Amino acid sequence: MIIKNAGFKISAVNPKQYPKDDLPQIVLVGKSNVGKSSFINTMLNRKKLARTSSEPGKTRQINFYDVNHEFYFVDLPGYGFSKMSKVEQQKVGKFIEEYLNISPNICLIIFLVDIRHESNQNDKLMYDYIVSRNKPCIIIANKADKIAITKVDEAIHKLQENLNPLHDFLFLPFSSERKIYTDEVWNNIEKYL
Repeated sequence: MIIKNAGFKISAVNPKQYPKDDLPQIVLVGKSNVGKSSFINTMLNRKKLARTSSEPGKTRQINFYDVNHEFYFVDLPGYGFSKMSKVEQQKVGKFIEEYLNISPNICLIIFLVDIRHESNQNDKLMYDYIVSRNKPCIIIANKADKIAITKVDEAIHKLQENLNPLHDFLFLPFSSERKIYTDEVWNNIEKYL
């Protein structure tokens, strides 16, 4: 994928604010600190397009990023470590669920997990939710630079056994630091556009 144009389009918390075009949407889901913003920046070859933070849980809206005026990366608020109040968490959960339920333009869900850790209960709930939505999904095992390159395949296999024992979702390693996996990820994303 050659990125000619990439930019922030809009933040949304309700359907009236979603982009009005019919461009395909690739949705990013995962824990608050899994690196969704870094994934976007790396894939689009931009340093600060999506804001990254050392403090998890900063994304509190649905952020749409226009890619080549051909499709969107859609960054959903992460789950898990956020310091939001229960009321805020419920509000955010509601607009995320509404978006996933009613947006007709979702062509792929990219579920980011941390390659170093076993899937937890929240990951399994998200996995079950994706399965129930019956949408195409690729699982990205992020932070592959944090383990030895010789251990990557084994870590991917363990994650798949733990999260997706049916082996019906594709698992791919990724590293925003190394950038060595981006071509393979793009090759697989392009199949859904």
